[in-house]
Amino acid sequence: MGLFSRLGDIINSNINAMLDSAENPEKIARLIIQEMEDTLVEVRTAAARAMADKKEMEREIAYYTNVRDDWEKKAGVAIDKGREDLARGALTAKQKAAGEIDRREHAMQAAEDAFEKHQSDLGKLQAKLDEAKAKHRALMMRREAAEQRIRMRSQTYDGRVDDALARYASVERKVDEMEAYADTIQGREPSLEDEFAALERDEAVEKELEALKKSRGQSSTQSNQGEG
Repeated sequence: MGLFSRLGDIINSNINAMLDSAENPEKIARLIIQEMEDTLVEVRTAAARAMADKKEMEREIAYYTNVRDDWEKKAGVAIDKGREDLARGALTAKQKAAGEIDRREHAMQAAEDAFEKHQSDLGKLQAKLDEAKAKHRALMMRREAAEQRIRMRSQTYDGRVDDALARYASVERKVDEMEAYADTIQGREPSLEDEFAALERDEAVEKELEALKKSRGQSSTQSNQGEG
């Protein structure tokens, strides 16, 4: 299983579990970043191990190269001395050393390939991690903006305004009541029509009074004459 396949399985399993439990998006984003950072450390460790393996193979290749060359010299000396049996043994040891060199060269190449693969994975993972962190920052900004909008819309501004308007309406009603009460005490101010109507009533009263006086005056004279 590849590195990123494993990482995807880890992240997806955790995200699915969190989504099932209705976790918030920011927490999921932090989990993704944490998983990627942990994997980044793991890949760096693997790359360092591959580089250490390569260096170890290089040292052993150098050692077995010296061993091979030494047996080759000994084989030459044995031939010079007419000792083919020793030369044969030296060449056998030389071949054995060459085999060790060959095996370590293959191991070193594998370690080098692994190191290069890990380096490539590190670059890809670092880029994805940077992208995830940038998205996380953007997500946090969006969340904060959304929370601010929610607070602005859910705060009691409307309620306070409604309360103020209700108190104002109550004060207005009190003023209306006071004005009505004042009208009952002071009476209503007469209009122009009321004043003319009053004049007409006064004139009618005066005429009726004059008529009454005349009538009463005549009755009084007749009464006095009867008594005499």
